Amino acid sequence: MVHGSNSTSKAAIIGAGPAGCMCAYFLQDYLDVTVFDYASPLRTILPTGGGRCNLAHAEYDFKELAKNYPRGEKFLYSVFSKFKTDDTIEFFEKIGVKTYTQKDGRIFPESNSSKDVREKFLKSLKKVRFEKEMVSELDFANYDYLVAATGGHSSFSMLKKAGHNIIAPKPSLVGLKTDERFPAGVSIKNVSSCGFCDDILFTHQGVSGPLIYKISSINARRDFPYNICLNFYKGLELQEFLDKNPHKTIKNLLSEFIPKSFAEHVLDRLQITPDLKCCNVSGIVRDSIVNLLTNYQLNITGTAKGGEVVTSGGVDLNEVNSKTMESKIVPNLYFCGEVLDIDGFCGGFNLQNCWSTAYVAAQGIISRS
Repeated sequence: MVHGSNSTSKAAIIGAGPAGCMCAYFLQDYLDVTVFDYASPLRTILPTGGGRCNLAHAEYDFKELAKNYPRGEKFLYSVFSKFKTDDTIEFFEKIGVKTYTQKDGRIFPESNSSKDVREKFLKSLKKVRFEKEMVSELDFANYDYLVAATGGHSSFSMLKKAGHNIIAPKPSLVGLKTDERFPAGVSIKNVSSCGFCDDILFTHQGVSGPLIYKISSINARRDFPYNICLNFYKGLELQEFLDKNPHKTIKNLLSEFIPKSFAEHVLDRLQITPDLKCCNVSGIVRDSIVNLLTNYQLNITGTAKGGEVVTSGGVDLNEVNSKTMESKIVPNLYFCGEVLDIDGFCGGFNLQNCWSTAYVAAQGIISRS
């Protein structure tokens, strides 16, 4: 590492992602701050929210907010009590990023541009020095404080060498592979499973979409294969519709409630002739359709490649002080962001973890310097 300038206290932040830059922002008026990364600062923010940058989620009760993290909920109580959603909005408005909230609670910049957020964020880091360097070991020789903000995909060997227990990273918020093949590209809204209700997308590998991301998240530490049960049935009285449409085919009737290609898939799985007239559908056939749509069993065989942006796993939370983000193993070493064993659902929750833990880490350092 390069030497910092002559100030009373010096901090080195390893990682120039959202967490590292947020921590640098809050430290820059108090310490000499250098951020190390082998690539461009805030590059990882560009694809978030489909390029629109989903900054946070409109949940303002910190305990309710913490419920959206399969790993880290209790740990985040203390963190979110110090820096929560309204603090995030205030920060971004301060640096010139006005926000708006969608009906689903996701918070975006008015510009709908991750690039705009990145540019304004970097402009706010006026006192921070960036060094394009790969850091492979913790070195306090030139710095009073180190902050590990390296995300969920790297640096774990360095932290393990320093004495920290690392929970093995596993993909989260990903599509899932199945034994069964579906009509790829078909999406269905408001499907229920595992206590959630959201949209699902069929792919050439299996299933994806918002509902599946939640299921993959809560099951990230689970061994494959495992089963899940999907409920596509939205409380309709199938017999009533059969009676009202006696001359329709069962395929066309079901296609009024689910996509046609999926209706064909369901009938094929049940070995029901798709051109069967509704007036000829027996009670046994009717019940078999209802049973399948309400209790559709899927055998999950693995995670689909290429989609994951979040991992479950990282630095063991038992070894981190949630009030300061300081290591309990290595004095003056702090953590923030996805390097910790914290991961949330889609919708701005993972960025909120970065903003909040970064703020708490910065305040922990400031209180010591």
